Amino acid sequence: MNWKPFLLAPCNCLVSFPLRNFNIIEFCFICSFDLVFKDGGKTEKKKNPTSQVKCYFVRLEADPLVDRKWRHISSNMSIHEARRVFMHVDTVSSMAKYMARLSLILSKTVTLEVDLALVNIENIADIPCLGPDDHIINNEDGEPLIHTDGTGFISEDLALKCPQNMYKAKVMVQGEFEGVFDQSEHERESSVMTISKSYSQEPPLLIQARLFNNGTAVKGTFLVNKKLPPKTIQVRPSMIKVKTDPTLTNTQPANSFEIVKTSYRPKRTSNLSRYLISLLSYGGVPTEFFMELLLNSLEDARNAHTNKRAALKISVNHGELDDFLLARMILCGIPLDEPYLKSRLSVVMKEEKKGLKIGKIPISESYFLMGTADPTGMLKDDQVCVILDHGQVSGEVLVYRHPGLHFGDIHVLTATCIKEMDEFVGNSKYAIFFPTKGPRSLADEIANGDFDGDLYWVSRNPELLSSYNASEPWVRKYSTKNASQTKPTDFSYEELEHLLFQQFLESRFHPSYNVGSAADSWLAFMDRLLILGDDCAEEKRCLREKILHLIDVYYDALDAPKTGKKVEVPMKLKAKMFPHYMERPNSFHSKSVLGLIYDMANSFQTTDLPSQDAWKLPCFKEEVPSDCMDRWKEHFKHYRSEMTSAMRIDDKAAKDVAADDVYQKYKQILYDAEEFEDSTRRKEDIFNEALAIYNVSYDYGKFSFAWKVAGRALCTLYASKQDKVLIVCQKSVLREILK
Repeated sequence: MNWKPFLLAPCNCLVSFPLRNFNIIEFCFICSFDLVFKDGGKTEKKKNPTSQVKCYFVRLEADPLVDRKWRHISSNMSIHEARRVFMHVDTVSSMAKYMARLSLILSKTVTLEVDLALVNIENIADIPCLGPDDHIINNEDGEPLIHTDGTGFISEDLALKCPQNMYKAKVMVQGEFEGVFDQSEHERESSVMTISKSYSQEPPLLIQARLFNNGTAVKGTFLVNKKLPPKTIQVRPSMIKVKTDPTLTNTQPANSFEIVKTSYRPKRTSNLSRYLISLLSYGGVPTEFFMELLLNSLEDARNAHTNKRAALKISVNHGELDDFLLARMILCGIPLDEPYLKSRLSVVMKEEKKGLKIGKIPISESYFLMGTADPTGMLKDDQVCVILDHGQVSGEVLVYRHPGLHFGDIHVLTATCIKEMDEFVGNSKYAIFFPTKGPRSLADEIANGDFDGDLYWVSRNPELLSSYNASEPWVRKYSTKNASQTKPTDFSYEELEHLLFQQFLESRFHPSYNVGSAADSWLAFMDRLLILGDDCAEEKRCLREKILHLIDVYYDALDAPKTGKKVEVPMKLKAKMFPHYMERPNSFHSKSVLGLIYDMANSFQTTDLPSQDAWKLPCFKEEVPSDCMDRWKEHFKHYRSEMTSAMRIDDKAAKDVAADDVYQKYKQILYDAEEFEDSTRRKEDIFNEALAIYNVSYDYGKFSFAWKVAGRALCTLYASKQDKVLIVCQKSVLREILK
């Protein structure tokens, strides 16, 4: 969400103090800041508890000197009143929900440029799950089960306002390179592909968003609906996380529609995981299938320094490491032994090995798609509608949702073409639709899923489909008791602030590890189950019972931050020994499929090639205007000082952010924009400065500065020097040609 109206400009009156001898948190006493915190989740909990805490500071007092430059609307508010600007969070039913709902404003989003006062926001009913006699089916808490949990509609005109390029760069660029692997080496070297940033005339099919409107907070996905009148948004009760308090009439709300992500073109090859491999193996997929996939990936990694096709594959597979710069360098014809490219390929090869060891094995004809409910009501309870590049597909598919652990979390379903779907979504693409018929939501059957933005793994891989046998879907057998819950309104404002800060300390310094503990024990038991033969029927039965109990504990632990349940993994369900591939001290050598994968990947040797002189590409040795060279020599001197300071930061995440900020600063100087394609500067001027950056960097033996700052410009310049005729190709045409 856009916090700028609430934040203070860079301030020099920060005072630091130690917090329980663990950390340093900074507060601005003079400017009256208050603290909002957000739990970092499982990734954060793995970090050292002495690492830095990410804090958000909110300015609550007016200052004439500052206000001339920085507008803010929380002036002279208490922190309690400031929260009400976003949502009337006091109306939630428990303190657990209070923190979960308040954290919605901390999502990384892009604001939809629309005046919500001119938008018709309608409430529509959820579609209930019905039994054979059409009676509504309730869950164990007596609440109706629904088929539409977390999903609503948005009119086409509003959906078209969504930035087409807002989703992660790795997904966009990855789509550009799809199919290039099918080219001959001559085609890759002789052609230069300038891939334009075209903007589709079709709206995104699904938008994951947060809607803040007059104190109400809405979370979920919005399906484009061409049948709706313009400027219309339809919200279901399951999407409403905080309701408006009708007694609050004096608070000016910060109304906005905040986009988290949109449906996007998935890779045609997705990665497996240890969980998924375990469940597929249990369902009958032979070990040889996974080992062959692994062998192919290892072969590509082994040849990355000498074979452009292999180098391109692994550079695209790990494109998020460098914004696909290596792939661009390879595609524009830069030789694989170029110093920077060569060194980065070694890094990527090590990352490939690391991923393969833990089961991240690429598999074809498998996709990750955002899910939603069928708007037509025509899908049967064992059918789905899958929309990919060329529209709807048909035939059997496997459907799974991470982090599913149940034997039945992989469903075999029938992808079905629904003609009436076009009336709702037109030519928009990339999603999976689930039926709204039957006694239970299919999404709920798959790892307790819903439609508020979850991605579903969908596979059309024929070898998987021919060998996998589905199990009965997950049904909860063991449930953690509901804890007594206190409401926000049970406390005074002062008591509430004290309680929230205590919860922050507890979350940060005494986090719960029940999710990780349950998952680790599940994997240890599952590993044993996979290697037991039919002559061990009783042990297999006992293991299955333990695993089923663990799964229920695991799913309760995942939801505990929202439900407030006090979840503990019983001692009888905690594994005492772990397979060696988990790299735990108390381990045994596993002969399961995961053990074999680990051993084969671990035996793969990544070689550090001997360093060599910083030789330059011949076409980049031309004379550069002296003023450009002088300017970038000075910039390079400042860069080295700034990067040295960034590298002194102890916390890795903070160090990475600081380093990225340094590179971005000099990209902005070069392009006068965030990136080469966005620049309005003369290309000739950019190329001259890019060459200056290149030569200054290579003269000093520091390659990274040149490519991380001027990489895209250098790739374009190199390509133009190899062939005077550039081939400009739209993304959609490129996909068609290279399939």
